Amino acid sequence: MTSTAIASTAPDARPIHPLWMRITHWLNALAVLVLVTSGWRIYNASPLFEFRFPGAVTLGGWLGGALQWHFAAMWLLVFNGLVYLAINIASGRLAARFFPVTPAGVWHDALAALKGRLSHADPRRYNSVQKLAYLFVMLDIAVIVLSGLVLWKSVQFAVLRDLLGGYEFARRIHFFGMASLIAFVALHLVMVALVPRTLLTMIRGRAPKA
Repeated sequence: MTSTAIASTAPDARPIHPLWMRITHWLNALAVLVLVTSGWRIYNASPLFEFRFPGAVTLGGWLGGALQWHFAAMWLLVFNGLVYLAINIASGRLAARFFPVTPAGVWHDALAALKGRLSHADPRRYNSVQKLAYLFVMLDIAVIVLSGLVLWKSVQFAVLRDLLGGYEFARRIHFFGMASLIAFVALHLVMVALVPRTLLTMIRGRAPKA
């Protein structure tokens, strides 16, 4: 066997998830956890709908405390998210991992997942459903941040407020953006439970040995 053939069959020694990706992933996860739980406490002070979140699952203790946690996590999410996005784009990872994604590919992989036939053999490759989900959550977080700016500084971001349909409509956008993010996280956790090695890979950077 030639050296070229040996090299082509050798396993890829590069980490599946580089260190920068793992750090930004876990910082994003922390920021989202704090934002959601403190946001629920803020919501309870002026609810949009006829329900409130149980105090035990909220963060901040009172409105002022919740707002402090919320703003701190907001800046963490914004700066860390920009770092994550910038490195993904600059390294070519965004184009390589998340594109192309087509309706036909999403439909095919979604049906395969429902039938329990979707392969997870190659952790370096995202299926079409994963690509769509990750792209959606990036867009969803951007919408949450923009609507949050309107809620935070409505007068200073008057143009953005008008583009989002006004302050009250921005509140609804923010709420449903949060709900969509929670749905993504719940689905993500289910998939991790079904394929637990993905969690180890995100911690260690490499897939565990069989």
